[in-house]
Amino acid sequence: MRIDQLPSSENVEDRRGSGGGFRVPGGRSGLGIGTIILLGLLGWWLGIDPGLLIGGADILTGGKPQQQTQNGPGKTDAGAPDPTKEMVTRVLGSTEAVWSNVFQQSGERYEPPKLVMFDGITRSGCGVAQSAMGPFYCPLDQKVYLDTSFFRDLERKFGACDAGSKACQFSQAYVITHEVGHHVQNLLGILPRVQQMQQGMDKAEANQLQVRVELQADCLAGVWANHAEKEWKFMDEGDVEAAMQTASAIGDDRLQRKTQGYVIPDAFTHGSSQQRTRWLMSGLKSGKLDGCDTFGAQRI
Repeated sequence: MRIDQLPSSENVEDRRGSGGGFRVPGGRSGLGIGTIILLGLLGWWLGIDPGLLIGGADILTGGKPQQQTQNGPGKTDAGAPDPTKEMVTRVLGSTEAVWSNVFQQSGERYEPPKLVMFDGITRSGCGVAQSAMGPFYCPLDQKVYLDTSFFRDLERKFGACDAGSKACQFSQAYVITHEVGHHVQNLLGILPRVQQMQQGMDKAEANQLQVRVELQADCLAGVWANHAEKEWKFMDEGDVEAAMQTASAIGDDRLQRKTQGYVIPDAFTHGSSQQRTRWLMSGLKSGKLDGCDTFGAQRI
């Protein structure tokens, strides 16, 4: 992937090394039952273990703080250029150009999200953001939250791409553009409608609907890649294969089998490896929004 071909964004907020933008108080105040219920519902909606949100909030209210790095935002130890931030900035910039054009074709205006880079823990409009959550999109403040240590996890923990390979950058771009896909869904009114529908469902039914949300975001990441490649010719040999490898590595079935030794389909919230790779490829091949109708598809 040749990132120098892509435009830059001005919507990246770098909080790394800033201690999350807040000071952890010394005393322990505990959480109210209302806060715990709210965080539990929010975690379920975002596809995040509610315990992580609740545990993170406990840190904010006086629990044990996580260690933060001391470097200035976006700086390396020696103050050298930051290739990770450069990649994030350019990928986000390309999504702004692509989705602005797509929305304009329908007579709509695209409002780009902010992307927050952090390390360890930070605040978000959806509560606390922790590295253990992985990247996520918060519809309440329309921001993408990314602890860039997740990129290392893709290589080392998930085996999502060949460590050190240049193609891993495209895998990272897929992760970012998947989250931007959720922002596109939010602007189109899809996320609010799904959330309303889920309120009247049991957990298994709500999970099935959430899977369709996530698979559509995978497909939208593919739509971005289709348009971006036509515009900037930025992809290298092996990039698509690396993205497919990543989508497969973070499928619910593979992650469940790795962590607990067995698979529970009713507990899926993001889709199986096969589903994720299929929908990513569908968007990549078609480059069209109507090719990403996971809600109307009989087979996902």
